[in-house]
Amino acid sequence: MDEVILQGLTEVFRQVFDDAGLVLTPQTASNDVPGWDSFSHINLMVSVERRFKVKFSDKEIAGFKNVGELAAAVAQKSTDR
Repeated sequence: MDEVILQGLTEVFRQVFDDAGLVLTPQTASNDVPGWDSFSHINLMVSVERRFKVKFSDKEIAGFKNVGELAAAVAQKSTDR
C-alpha cells in the first residue's frame, strides 16, 4: 500500500470522525471506527474524493470493504488521470 495515500486517508478519516488519534491499517473496516455509519460513509467518500481529486461511482462507494480497498481505488484512479 502506498504510504502517501494511507497518510492522506488517515488525515481525512481523523477529520471526518473528529478523532486525532485514529490509526488506519489496510484491514480497518467500518466496524473498527466508532461512528462510521451510512451517513458518515457518504461524508467520508466525498472528503476522500476532494482530497485526492478522484471520483467514485455509487457502486464503488457501496463496495469498499476496508481501507485497503479504498486506498487501492484511490491509487488506481490517480494513475488513470
